[in-house]
Amino acid sequence: MKFCSIILLLALFTVRGMTQDNIYPAEAYKGLLFLTNGTVHTGNGQVLEKATIEINNGKIARVGTNIPIPQDDVKVFDVQGKHVYPGLILSQSDLGLKEIASGVRGSNDYRELGELNPNIRSVVAYNAASMMINVLRANGILLANVVPQGGSISGSSSVVQLDAWNYEDAIYHADGAMHIHIPAFGGGPRARFSTPAGAQTDYAKQALEKTELIKDFFRQGKAYLQQKERTPVNLKFEALKNLFDNSQSLFVHANEVKQMLAAIDLAREFGFKTVIVGGSESWKIAPLLKENNIGVILKAQHSLPASEDEDIDQPFKTPAILQQAGVLFALNDDATNTRYRNLAFNAGTAAAYGLTKEQALSAITLNAARLLGIADRTGSLEAGKDANMVVSEGDILDMRSSVITHAFIQGRHIPLENKQTQLNERYLKKYGLK
Repeated sequence: MKFCSIILLLALFTVRGMTQDNIYPAEAYKGLLFLTNGTVHTGNGQVLEKATIEINNGKIARVGTNIPIPQDDVKVFDVQGKHVYPGLILSQSDLGLKEIASGVRGSNDYRELGELNPNIRSVVAYNAASMMINVLRANGILLANVVPQGGSISGSSSVVQLDAWNYEDAIYHADGAMHIHIPAFGGGPRARFSTPAGAQTDYAKQALEKTELIKDFFRQGKAYLQQKERTPVNLKFEALKNLFDNSQSLFVHANEVKQMLAAIDLAREFGFKTVIVGGSESWKIAPLLKENNIGVILKAQHSLPASEDEDIDQPFKTPAILQQAGVLFALNDDATNTRYRNLAFNAGTAAAYGLTKEQALSAITLNAARLLGIADRTGSLEAGKDANMVVSEGDILDMRSSVITHAFIQGRHIPLENKQTQLNERYLKKYGLK
């Protein structure tokens, strides 16, 4: 017991030592604020040169080229020669749930035991002081969908804004999606490598059995919710209420065609609003996904193809195929080694393989907002929406020119300092280069 206590204390001190205590949430800005003379990329495909954005109490009031600026005491940011974008959205992440991926279990809280956990809410475990947050903001990412893991039904994810004191302040859209995992019918690479040589495992049978388990659970939940008096109360079935009234979406983690066909079957039987997460082979059934109004969040874009028979650049071409088929899709970054900071550059790769730059931008802004159910509030620079936006010296999709100079969340001008910028300042000072 004493050994375990020592390990826990070391873990806490390790995490504490990596936080940035002098970086804290910005105060709300009341009144008028203007960004002028910038190239505005609205996120819905429009680009406005030498445009002005008027913000009133954290909301975008007007976007255009002939907006007068009053002479009163208003705050004005002249961004001449720079580009203004909607804040980028990380559609699928364990941000704030996983701090140190290996070695320090006390810093991680992203997975629950058991197979069927619809009552799990990831947001209550979200760490708003994670050191990863400030790095993401410096790369233009202002919102993230925080997702639980584990089991066949993992629980609900919530969208958080990345400038908060605690998880309550961070909540932007609570419990917007229920997450389920359909097993790979082919077993998947991990299962195949871990199976002893010569052993026979019927992965398809196992996948069908788990899929039927999920279906049966939903059927029981539907019957339970149709009862007028529900006693005794079943918390797991109660957690399905928003899913059945379509105020919550079903996010199905699937990569193979067979997995996605099972997801389509689920959507048809229960009428769920459904989104595929992963979707490596979604390009093969793009018309079917469009026909069933199913969106896709592509996770592993900078990766090898899903199978040996595919083109080596298939992951790069998949977004353009979905775009051509009319499938609503978003791009994501789930690379743990870079901790998701390359989201914009993933979109830049898609722009080099068939998408226009504005289509690629929409895939990490407005499209993501639509799939997450927050497009009425964010995702594009339009009147009436929250002023979530970033300013870059160059093209935000190009790592050579993307230098974020300003960021705003709900009109608050947030700091862009982080552990890395502080270390840069420290050693510039040490060697007399500042």
